[in-house]
Amino acid sequence: SLSPCGHWKNWVLSFDDDVDMDHPYCDEDEAALEAEVNGNWTPQEKALHEARLKAKAKRRVRKSSSRSESLSESLSGELADGDSHSPKGKVPVPNDRKSRTGKGRGLPKKGGAGGKGVWGAAGMVYEVEEPDVKDPNYDEIAQGDTVYATVVPELDERELEKTVNPIVQEYFEHGDTKEVQMLLRELNLGHHKYEFSSLAVSLSLEGKASHRELTSRLLRDLVGKELSESDMARAFDKILKELPDLMLDTPEAPQMLGQFIARAIADHALPMAFLDRYKGKVDCDHARAALDRAAVLLSMKREMVRLDNVWGVGGGLRPVKHLVKEMNLLLKEYLVSGEVKEAERCLRDLEVPHFHHELVYEAVVMVLESKGDTAVKMMCKLLQAFWKIGLVTVDQMNRGFQRVYDELPEINLDVPHAHSIMESFTDLCYQESVITKQLRDSCPSRGRKRFVSEGDGGLIKN
Repeated sequence: SLSPCGHWKNWVLSFDDDVDMDHPYCDEDEAALEAEVNGNWTPQEKALHEARLKAKAKRRVRKSSSRSESLSESLSGELADGDSHSPKGKVPVPNDRKSRTGKGRGLPKKGGAGGKGVWGAAGMVYEVEEPDVKDPNYDEIAQGDTVYATVVPELDERELEKTVNPIVQEYFEHGDTKEVQMLLRELNLGHHKYEFSSLAVSLSLEGKASHRELTSRLLRDLVGKELSESDMARAFDKILKELPDLMLDTPEAPQMLGQFIARAIADHALPMAFLDRYKGKVDCDHARAALDRAAVLLSMKREMVRLDNVWGVGGGLRPVKHLVKEMNLLLKEYLVSGEVKEAERCLRDLEVPHFHHELVYEAVVMVLESKGDTAVKMMCKLLQAFWKIGLVTVDQMNRGFQRVYDELPEINLDVPHAHSIMESFTDLCYQESVITKQLRDSCPSRGRKRFVSEGDGGLIKN
């Protein structure tokens, strides 16, 4: 009913944009419309109409291709239901590296050596990679043979004293110089190496004579292995400068230091020219006294290779024969002087608390071999004093008396009245609370019993 005009033609073009191209009458209507209006279109409208037709054709091709793909997938699904070996028929497995398109051989990717964070297949040997010059960590100097070593930081003065003191204190207990050498090898003392000797000497000055003997042996064994003679000389130079401070705790420090210097020179730990360097150059009186003491000892012992007895032989380092001799001398001096304090001091200087049973044994034997009651009372007084101050323990006291009990038959050969004297001495010691009742009762006694004449009827008379 509409008249053929421009508005009608525009409405037809806009209607064609939304028309379904799959409709069976679409092509016929479009051809009739084109034949009807072709004569009335302008050139611009005609070009626009042709462009729209080409776009519609492209959409038609695209739709037809998607329909064919869906059809092929449905057909392949039907085939998969019948063929279990088809990859399309399998249910996808999580983390499965096999191909899901069915185009592969069914093998994992890269033979199982691929994937994130994987080094490669088992048994694969990688070639040595040459260093890259463009690498920011590239070092031209270190491209030779690389050597890896454990670096121990050097100890400063504060850490040195905290580390060395426990080592020296432990050495005073075991006396093994090889263990100290092993510990020093693990430390990086650096240029403070000489201070180990000075700290060891300073600690021994505050200790016992046995500690000073051990320190002298340690210095002798360290020279040539962990320390040099120059390091030892620097150590004694430092001790001579610190001598006034050391005297605050150890008043005898100058004499002891002189003995250390003399022993070190005799042991070849210090050079022989050490004393010559200080001649006429010492202003400190204490240092001069120490050097003079060393010079006197070296002049007296010139024929000896070492001054082994400069500290005496202390503690368990002494031979047993020497300890027995010292204890005999101690007891004989006590019987002459009667001074308990002096005997106590001499016993403490021996530094052998584990060997005090020898003192008890020697004291009891002297009582058995003595004549009169003086030795009996004095020895009982001495043992009582040692017992009260705790110098002789219960174990050492029991061991000393038990040794006499065991050897009493042999002693009786030289001392006929040994049994009677022993009984009276043990009774006196028990009354003075020196020994226990059990130890007194265990004293062996020889009964003096004999048969009387026939008229007594064979009775035994006490």
